[in-house]
Amino acid sequence: MSENDSVRFEAQNHTAIITITRPAARNAVDGEVAKGLEAAIDRLDGTRELRVGVLAAEGPAFSAGADLRLISEGRRQEMYTERGGFAGLTARPRAKPLIAAVDGAAVAGGMELVLACDLVVASAAARFALPEVKRSLVAAGGGLFRTARVLPWPVALEMLLTGDPLSAERAHALGFVTTLTEPGGALNAALELATRVAVNAPLAVQRSLEEASAANRDRDAELWRRSRAAMDEILKTEDAAEGPRAFLEHREPVWAGR
Repeated sequence: MSENDSVRFEAQNHTAIITITRPAARNAVDGEVAKGLEAAIDRLDGTRELRVGVLAAEGPAFSAGADLRLISEGRRQEMYTERGGFAGLTARPRAKPLIAAVDGAAVAGGMELVLACDLVVASAAARFALPEVKRSLVAAGGGLFRTARVLPWPVALEMLLTGDPLSAERAHALGFVTTLTEPGGALNAALELATRVAVNAPLAVQRSLEEASAANRDRDAELWRRSRAAMDEILKTEDAAEGPRAFLEHREPVWAGR
């Protein structure tokens, strides 16, 4: 077992269990989480005996996304790494499959962490949301384009434009969640799925993942450019300062539209 203050790494047979450990902050992403997740993926991809990873989180929330305090203080770059982008993971090329085990709310950047994984296991306690528009931000960590890859276009657009959550049950019915469990059961079910993957020939699994992802990968560079440009533009507005400030002050935002 190895860990930093915010991310724990455990090897269990051929599976790496990568756990975000900031439950008091609802597992919000800060610089330590970003560095920890990048290091965990480095170890997963660099260890021959490990064939698949499971991304989990401590506490009642999977992840509340970006630490809005860093955004309000103009320090959002602390949540990014050069190789992995937001949270050290969302833009990171990976060689081995990664399964999200979601047993609580995956919100904003937390949803984008889930979208960065290859398979999703969730409990009935999970919910998924991209509420950036409620804070005059945009889902620039992959949510702007990945949501419509895993959900029907009208559902994806509803999430992006309203910021309202999607239940685990509906996400399962729509195919985004591959396995739905009772509350508290997501990690065990994800580990069972990981075992079903890891029993297969590792090089064939890796090549299958690479080729299945190729169509999306070839378009992603331009989509990442557009997403980052959208966030840079929005962050220059008055409303982008008001949204996170209102959240931190526990009040409704007052939009200026500029």
